[in-house]
Amino acid sequence: MTVHPELGCYLLAGQPDSSRDILDEARAAERLGFGTAFVSERYIRKEAIALAGAAVAVTDRITVATAATNHNTRHLMVTAGATRTLRDLAGGRFVLGLGRGIPILQSMYGLPPITTAGLEDTATLLRRLFRGEMVGGHDGPAGSFPLLHLDSSLDEYLPLALVAFGPKTLELGGRCFDEVVLHTYFTPETTRRCVRTVKDAAEKAGRDPASVRVWSCLATVGDHLTDPQRLRKTVGRLGTYLQGYGDLLVRTNGWDPAVLQRFLADPVVPSIAGLDIAATADQLEHAAGLLPDDWLANAAVGNPEQCVAAIRGQLDLGCDAVILHGSTPTELEPIVEAYENPPTKHSLV
Repeated sequence: MTVHPELGCYLLAGQPDSSRDILDEARAAERLGFGTAFVSERYIRKEAIALAGAAVAVTDRITVATAATNHNTRHLMVTAGATRTLRDLAGGRFVLGLGRGIPILQSMYGLPPITTAGLEDTATLLRRLFRGEMVGGHDGPAGSFPLLHLDSSLDEYLPLALVAFGPKTLELGGRCFDEVVLHTYFTPETTRRCVRTVKDAAEKAGRDPASVRVWSCLATVGDHLTDPQRLRKTVGRLGTYLQGYGDLLVRTNGWDPAVLQRFLADPVVPSIAGLDIAATADQLEHAAGLLPDDWLANAAVGNPEQCVAAIRGQLDLGCDAVILHGSTPTELEPIVEAYENPPTKHSLV
């Protein structure tokens, strides 16, 4: 088996039939040579800490990372304790990845908004705890804590990942995180700019830019899947992003906001709570007709060789690694095989 530290995948991509599917998917990801298996978080069957525990328990080599969970959904000591437990269980193979979450959902749950300062304060506190420090009387952006402490004998550097979208979060990633995960459906120009923002911020902070690994998150959907599967994983997934935070994605990519407004004002789209989960095949076909081809083109699609070319293209844009997003490890197997075995170039004699 060839290990590809520069390749990652998600476990339980989309909405799984059962949380137990993560057991076979984690084993498959390790067998295929992925360097990192990521776990996202949706509270119905996809609570990130529980899933990460299952994934590290059935694997021996692969790194497991959350991308992402939110620091405001758990007390900081609970997050620190879960992270310490998972890293011990995994022999150091677990990376805690944080993100901002979806503001409208955070508000509905009665959670305080996640700020850049809050993320940075959380990272600083977690690292202090993993150095064995006792933190007393802390009152900062991450919250007020009379006492925080794990173990005075602990002296470990805690690697942290950050899912980043806007420039402030990207700069934060370069300044104090070890890994930065970009968003899916970024244009090449956006991807190149985001990588540069992270690396420049690292350098300004006195860090080695090469020490901050930037992950492209590339929708990877091979044509060996059925038409309905491909529609759900491309049109459905992009459509769900546009439903949740379309203004941000459109603004970041420099897309036409009028197209987004027409998409959201369509009589069918607003009636579906999550196109990638709830839409029928006919509804996905309808949604496909509302999205420009060049928006959907920011993905790895086609035969395995075409997908591999798109994956390598992300590395050419400056990314250090690529998450093959939106498909299960088994669905990605033909693409990983093509990545390992590039076609031989024969010269004419």
